[in-house]
Amino acid sequence: MIIAKSGSRVSDAEIREAAERIRSAIDRQELIDLILELGNIPSLAGYEKAAGDFVYEWMQKESFAPKRVGMVPDRFNVIGRCGGDDPLNGRNLLFTSHLDTEAPQYNESDRWKYRPGSADKPEWLQAKLENGVFSGRPVENDRGPMSCFLIGAKALKRAGLSMAGTLYLTACPAEIGPEHVEEFRGPQFLGKEIGAQFMMTHGGVAPDFAVAAEGTDFGISWVSSGHANMRIDLYGEDVFTPLLEHPEELRRHPSPLVKVAPFIEALQRWCVDFEKRNIYRSPGGTAVPKVQIGAIRGGDPHLMGGGSEVCSVYVELTLTPVQTIADAQRELERLLRSEGFEGRVEPIVFRKGFEADATEAAGLHRAFSRASFSAGRGETPIAHSIYSSMWRDHNVFNMYGIPAVTYGPKRFRPTVDDMVDAAVVYGTTAWLVCNRLVE
Repeated sequence: MIIAKSGSRVSDAEIREAAERIRSAIDRQELIDLILELGNIPSLAGYEKAAGDFVYEWMQKESFAPKRVGMVPDRFNVIGRCGGDDPLNGRNLLFTSHLDTEAPQYNESDRWKYRPGSADKPEWLQAKLENGVFSGRPVENDRGPMSCFLIGAKALKRAGLSMAGTLYLTACPAEIGPEHVEEFRGPQFLGKEIGAQFMMTHGGVAPDFAVAAEGTDFGISWVSSGHANMRIDLYGEDVFTPLLEHPEELRRHPSPLVKVAPFIEALQRWCVDFEKRNIYRSPGGTAVPKVQIGAIRGGDPHLMGGGSEVCSVYVELTLTPVQTIADAQRELERLLRSEGFEGRVEPIVFRKGFEADATEAAGLHRAFSRASFSAGRGETPIAHSIYSSMWRDHNVFNMYGIPAVTYGPKRFRPTVDDMVDAAVVYGTTAWLVCNRLVE
């Protein structure tokens, strides 16, 4: 019988007993069904309502007292809760996962990005289980881990394990995006500010710690990168086609639609150097900034007869917690000048990266390690740098000074056993943290 009291030290045997009780309370088929049912609801970025409604109804059925909190009606956060039996002596823990999954838009804009047939692949929208292995983007990112913490919380209640502090269970839109840029404006293009950030400021939650439940291959990180989206405008001349002369050097061509070729070569050299110079290493993970051209625009395809005076190169830079957007912009401006191109660099999106204080995050790390060990997964290592080199919603909580980490099962093609183990670890960690059994 577990006799640990809130705020007391807890033995390995007591944690192991709690983990075993949670595992026994998990119905494997129920977890499988939840992953597949939730994962097979189309939930494109900007259109998360149906998946949000499903999570709300599931929480309501399981008595997690859910509520919807949203900046716009059709893109809301779902917030459930349990525990809170002795709030003066407990700690509050918040789990979050995102409802949106990366996918084509299934409209005319897809032909700008996808070759014929790519947008028709079933993996974008379908969650599947074959030979004990899950597949599909919705499972991997991010409704598989979401299902795990929901079932882990249900198992906590089934096992009769009380929690002094409150456990918040949240499902948020807009973690992936999109963003308000150029003509892409309106509620469906609102980005991360309507998701976890709005939930944190308007959702009536008061977490001491937070966890972004996403696939990390059972590693942990409390570092997350931000990003800047820049538009680099190259300038040139619009020459009437019959008058055009073709110089040997592409740099000397009047049209920026041609000048962009040598510019991209210079930009790619800078990208490699930028990434190497700015690797950020910390106790909570290693962040590697990355740069990629996301789009190129120029000219007008329905008005031929000449070239164009402008060609725009859209660049995304992931930025580590210690990098600034101003420094990144200056580097790109310097690149333009040093390579002899006329143009300008225009920032269009910026979201800063953050990390938790290592001392404050250490208790959460210990809780996950002890829960993982008791669940048979061994101690929890620091996650691969890829999971620190992207945006995840633990960024939001670290921005507000709430120690937050990202942790979850195998990211790609997790097995049923992976998902059951993740649910056990989530549930056991919640029991440890909410009862202040690991400091």
